[in-house]
Amino acid sequence: MLKAEAGADLIVKLEDGADLLGELARLGVEAGLVLGIGMVREARLGYWNGSAYEEHKIPESAELLSLQCNLSLKDGKPFPHCHAVLGRRDGTVIGGHLLGAKVHNVNELYIKRLDIRLERRKEKSGLFGLYIS
Repeated sequence: MLKAEAGADLIVKLEDGADLLGELARLGVEAGLVLGIGMVREARLGYWNGSAYEEHKIPESAELLSLQCNLSLKDGKPFPHCHAVLGRRDGTVIGGHLLGAKVHNVNELYIKRLDIRLERRKEKSGLFGLYIS
């Protein structure tokens, strides 16, 4: 991982094979926003059907056309909640909640730290909702 910081802003470059969500969590940002581009492989996307995530595995590598995340605390630990739009080789696009992915070649991320406390708490729906505390 390569990282540059200026105040509340971070630019992060993740190398081939890195666990995208794991690396975001390891940054230790307790409240923030993430934007990113690059490529991924072994991606797993989720669709919330009202009671659980339906998992969709993407077998081929794909362009990470758009990554949007919020960073918060869940059970006292840094937690990235991310959604991704992936572009396939044939030009089709798929997106959803990012359940996991490995970096393929490179990911370039912009992270904005927020000076607030954000926490995830389980709601009646089963989802972990975002709360400002």
